[in-house]
This record gives sequence, structure tokens and C-alpha cells, in this order.
Amino acid sequence: MDAADYPIRWPSRVRYAECDPQGVAFNAHYLSWFDCTLNEAFRDSGIDWVAQMRESGCDVQLVKSLVEYRRPLRFDEPFVGAAGVARLGRSSIQWRLALWGESPADLRATGEIVWVYADLAAGRAQALPDWLREQLRPLAGAGAGET
Repeated sequence: MDAADYPIRWPSRVRYAECDPQGVAFNAHYLSWFDCTLNEAFRDSGIDWVAQMRESGCDVQLVKSLVEYRRPLRFDEPFVGAAGVARLGRSSIQWRLALWGESPADLRATGEIVWVYADLAAGRAQALPDWLREQLRPLAGAGAGET
């Protein structure tokens, strides 16, 4: 794993409510942590997603999510959620994601999320607007692609 492919960082800690009876983070929370990491990416980029959705009538729809578990996170353990744009398609955004412990070498999980930008009223994919492409380019890691 190359940490340079993950320019977005979100430090957090495993909370008690996120654990099973053995004190291990329950698997469904990994996707929630990926989502929190992406929310931070938009906040840090100055994108007001709710405002753009109201103005454009468009939002992203999840079409793929993948988590590969490496080693568990445990109660009260600090971790970092990390993300980067892997590819910008005509209407899609593919994210690469990771969760690590003390350092990027302490990899706990990796993931992929693909969103499609869609007109909510029409229920159809729309091309990513130029302003959004420009805002997302700095969030691309070294190996990112664009079509």
C-alpha cells in the first residue's frame, strides 16, 4: 500500500458501541468509517454537498462497496480512515479506501466505493459537472485515472 494514494485522512477511535462482545469492531462499521472519511473529504474540500444537491437536483448513488478485512480493530484503539479518488469516470467516482492503526504499515482494511452522479427526478446518471471534477482532482492519489 502506498500512503500517497490516500491524500484524505480522518483520525478516529473505535467506540464501545461499535464492538461485538469480544471487544472487536463489528464488520459493518468499517463501511460507516469509510463513509465518515469521505464526508471529511468533502468538508475539507469546501464542497457543500447538501447545497449542491438542492441546486442541481443531483446526488451520488452507491453502486459498489467492497471491504477487505486484514486485521481487526478493537475497542478504544485509534485508527485512521484514509481515502483517495481512484478514478473519475464520465458519471462515476471510484474511491480507494483504507483503515490503518498506528501507521499506514499497520493496515487493517482496504476498500472500494463507487458512486454514480445521478439526476434524482429522472433517475438517470448524469455527467460529473466540471466544478466537481476540479474539486476532486486534488483528492486523487498518484495512481488515479480519469475518463
